[in-house]
Amino acid sequence: MKHLYPLTIALLLAVPASAQRTAPPTPATVDPHVAGLRDAALKDDVAYDIVEGLTTEVGARLAGTEAEARARDWSVARLKALGFSNVRNEPYRMPVWVRGAEEAEIVAPVAHRLALAALGNSGSTGPRGLTGELAVFATYGDFANAPAAAIRGKIVYIGNAMQPTQDGSSYGASGPARFTGPAMAAQKGAAAIVIRSIGTDAHRLPHTGVTDFPAGVKPIPAAALSTPDGALIERLAKRGQPIRLRLLLTPRMIGERESGNVIAEVPGTDPAAGIVLIGGHLDSWDLGTGAIDDASGVAITAAAAKRIMDSGRRPRRTIRVVWFGAEEVGGFGGKEYAKRHGTERHATASESDFGADRVWRFETQLPDSAKAVTARLASALAPLGIVPGSGGAGDGTDIAPTIATGVAGIDLNQSGLRYFDTHHTPDDVLERVDPEQLRQNVAAWTTMLAIVADAPEDIGAVPRP
Repeated sequence: MKHLYPLTIALLLAVPASAQRTAPPTPATVDPHVAGLRDAALKDDVAYDIVEGLTTEVGARLAGTEAEARARDWSVARLKALGFSNVRNEPYRMPVWVRGAEEAEIVAPVAHRLALAALGNSGSTGPRGLTGELAVFATYGDFANAPAAAIRGKIVYIGNAMQPTQDGSSYGASGPARFTGPAMAAQKGAAAIVIRSIGTDAHRLPHTGVTDFPAGVKPIPAAALSTPDGALIERLAKRGQPIRLRLLLTPRMIGERESGNVIAEVPGTDPAAGIVLIGGHLDSWDLGTGAIDDASGVAITAAAAKRIMDSGRRPRRTIRVVWFGAEEVGGFGGKEYAKRHGTERHATASESDFGADRVWRFETQLPDSAKAVTARLASALAPLGIVPGSGGAGDGTDIAPTIATGVAGIDLNQSGLRYFDTHHTPDDVLERVDPEQLRQNVAAWTTMLAIVADAPEDIGAVPRP
């Protein structure tokens, strides 16, 4: 899942006046070739086959581990078999964190065993664990405003009440408890921290995810409780008695290991027209098999590119499919791609990293010379139930470093109403993927590629704040 780090959160909470707002595009005639590709994609089986194969033959793919390495080998073989050109793995090195033992229980005022998962980059309690008084905060705001004296030496608990939203905006509102809460707790002298999972479900399946400790801040044990267990703590706290928690977490950093980006292409006829960059991330968290986050994303984009490749009409622009590595733990793949390929001309960049439910909206951030592309997209995507949005495009951890150089963006937004029920949990498995909704995604991406890759307009740089 694409991460909303503190700067992004700030931008969400206070949208600058310079943010692009566009009027609805004037309807345009739909090219019969584009319409044919779109409608045929509604019967696509390639994307589901990729998701099924990756989650079955590889499974969980924690960044920098042997499992992620197997996933890269699997991906190179699969993309070559699908007929793509210039298929290769581009390796790089990165620090690696791995999970250890995970146990928690309330020991007073009443005993309760809890379901939890360590957050990425969490520190360790040591093999003996630790027991301490719980400092309970119903919200991140309550915690952030609390004095260090109320936290020092205690185990912090931060609650939240994340609600499902179609656009996923509630992730930005609830996410700081995980993104920055542990580091702030460490700075205030906490012994450890547990948070109510950043999720919209009511299952006893905790949601993991990365957290960041700035340089000079020693990582403390940090974990997410299942949402029912978080609610239990909040009910106990309302009864006014001190709560004591026993916690055992033994994750560790194992040094630098190899990750990598897997790249494949559909060569275009006009190298000067720029590259259409698409993709998702290959790595996943280690609790489930990473079906919605993000085997679906890599499958959707590759299946759409294959439809363009097999259409009998070579596109004007090269379509470059990238299955990025190490997104979940800090966006290493996207940064490495921009470092290696930033001098190449890219026309647009887009990623799919929000599950497999229906695309409901698209947004563009294009130069004035290519505004007509938005109108053609609106007309061709409308039969799929997709409407134009009013915001600027270019969202996503993996494409962000490329977008930051001034590359135009096109977003195809999926519904987030179910996404955070299973995001980063053991329930992120193949059974959470709806094949029909997956096909609608492939149709949307096929439509976008058919229009953008062949657009006669010049798609140059876009000024970025």
